Amino acid sequence: MDIEELENPEYYINRELSLLEFNVRVLAQAKDETISLLERLKYLCISCSNLDEFYEVRVASVLQMANIDPSAYSIDGLTPHEQLEKIGLKAHELVEEQYRVLNELLIPQLNEENIRFVRRDKWTATQRKWIEKFFNKELLPILTPVGLDSAHPFPRILNKSLNFIISLTGKDAFGRNSGRAILQVPRALPRIIQLPAEEADSGANDFVFLSSVIHAFVNELFTGMTVKGCHQFRVTRNSDFFVDDDAVDDLMHAVEGELVMRNYGDEVRMEIDENCPEQTVFFLKERFRMNSERIFYAKGPVNLSRLLEIYNMIERPDLKFISYKPSVPSRLGRKKNIFEAIKKQDFLLHHPYESFLPIVEFIRQAAIDPHVLAIKQTLYRAGVDSPVVAALVKAARAGKEVTVVIELRARFDEKENIDLAAKLQEAAVHVVYGVVGYKTHAKMCLILKKEGKTLRNYVHIGTGNYHPTTAKLYTDYGLFSCNKELGEDVRRIFVQLTSLGKMAKLHKLLQSPFTLHKGLLEKIEREIENKQNGKAAEIIIKVNAVDEEELIKALYRASQVGVKISLIVRGVCCLRPGVVGLSENIEVRSIIGRFLEHTRIFAFANDGAWEVYAASADLMSRNMFRRVEVCFPIENKKSHDRVLRDLAGYLKDNTQAWILQSEGNYIQLKPAEGEEPYLIQKELLKSFQ
Repeated sequence: MDIEELENPEYYINRELSLLEFNVRVLAQAKDETISLLERLKYLCISCSNLDEFYEVRVASVLQMANIDPSAYSIDGLTPHEQLEKIGLKAHELVEEQYRVLNELLIPQLNEENIRFVRRDKWTATQRKWIEKFFNKELLPILTPVGLDSAHPFPRILNKSLNFIISLTGKDAFGRNSGRAILQVPRALPRIIQLPAEEADSGANDFVFLSSVIHAFVNELFTGMTVKGCHQFRVTRNSDFFVDDDAVDDLMHAVEGELVMRNYGDEVRMEIDENCPEQTVFFLKERFRMNSERIFYAKGPVNLSRLLEIYNMIERPDLKFISYKPSVPSRLGRKKNIFEAIKKQDFLLHHPYESFLPIVEFIRQAAIDPHVLAIKQTLYRAGVDSPVVAALVKAARAGKEVTVVIELRARFDEKENIDLAAKLQEAAVHVVYGVVGYKTHAKMCLILKKEGKTLRNYVHIGTGNYHPTTAKLYTDYGLFSCNKELGEDVRRIFVQLTSLGKMAKLHKLLQSPFTLHKGLLEKIEREIENKQNGKAAEIIIKVNAVDEEELIKALYRASQVGVKISLIVRGVCCLRPGVVGLSENIEVRSIIGRFLEHTRIFAFANDGAWEVYAASADLMSRNMFRRVEVCFPIENKKSHDRVLRDLAGYLKDNTQAWILQSEGNYIQLKPAEGEEPYLIQKELLKSFQ
């Protein structure tokens, strides 16, 4: 098959539909009865919040393309309008299943555990009295309905806010009769209200939805008028934003300005109560210029992700995952000199099985070490209250030269990163915002220490963010090293990021947007040549997403000559496996479990001398060409072999693994008859306890 044939759109899977398939796999966890009940509820909520972001960013992008260039084609040959049609069909199936899982599976099983969502028609007299008092005291003073007339036009609806459209008869105090009103519910109000223990029939775990409370007492907001209908709705808006780097003098102020507009971007989806009259639906549909494929009818609350609130309200360890304590390598403990340990050997941490604390300790010890001269770090998502940030502030106040590269445009963390930049600048930290036109996505920390007459670079490089919360939920690798060449590479990249200097030649690291894409293509090509020459050839790649066309083509060519290729891809995968003559030798699997798989690993057999790299980058166009990324080798034999064992475990998983079919759907693996279940995340948890 020649190169031109590899352009065939039939050989690729649509990115947006692939992302929806990932959400199907997440929702499947909510149906898995081997998983603790409250964790299943959490998976349902995650699938809903994922769908929110999908519409805010991905569908918004397709809609924009439909307006700009309706004849443009995606990698799989679909026009924007064709994509929107297929997205609509799949998304409606997904939403229908979300409400089925809630109403038919989770709510009945929660009831059995005395965790109840009490419907309005099931309130007891005492419960109704308490709820009415709650409404009058907590809600009535701050709810502000807007009657629709010439003096009160349709209000601007905030992105993803809870709203009610209310049908009225009668005249208000001024003799007006508009017939309709809009009620926007403040975001500060809880969407789920726990009834006091003495008011709960089944103990302390009875809940009512805020929407039910408002429905029950909405008449109180319209004195002298009659409410004929009250229906909840929610609008999702385009939440991506564009900052023209070349046209602004101050990136921070530009980002701040765009954040204000995020709540009022173009409408991309509307969710509405399934019982809403057709006439009212038509009114909203016209108001928001919404077509039918982007209107969803809710068989319950319009925002299921807010059900996550009860997870922390309920103290039921028996309905949650068994707790665990991340391990800490003995030589990296709080009372140990972390620099002496790293000087003797590299350390590879695997989060969340191993603790995030050594990373904090790395910076904390640097802050108080009189021989440390400088600290340089990238922050993509960290959080203002992160212990990493506290350690950096402490270091700056101790007189260290501290430089932090903050990515202000980390999606949905922009406001937090702006606040973080301000906090660091107040502590005299040198803060820069990366490179114009590129997001700084690399995860690096460099500590320069004077040891006698030697200046030594100590580095931490990782696949994930310096965020202590996500370090408990996401799987990531982080490498500590004082290898001279590795340290010099990291130093050169920081100089490049802060001084805008030209690309310096690196010894060990591959870097986007310069050498990573080319380097990966060369390593794939080497495996092709090895296979053709009768040498050992194999590729194992574990990433979050695959959509870069040239890399996909290279993997196809490798498959065609017989190279065995195993891809472990959590989310989007545009590569189509199992196509005769093209990709029979490629298997794509996705692991969905307790932790979000986030490690990025590239392993190449290299005629038996396996090369193993970890990276901040996925196999995506944006990572290869529009971001600053770092890919680093795992050379320490112990760590190198450990990563290969981990990869073998992921390929052995027969319970949490989903296999991508050539048609684009996934099938979950089940243990064969007589075969023991093998769950890689469970095995890794056991190995570190």
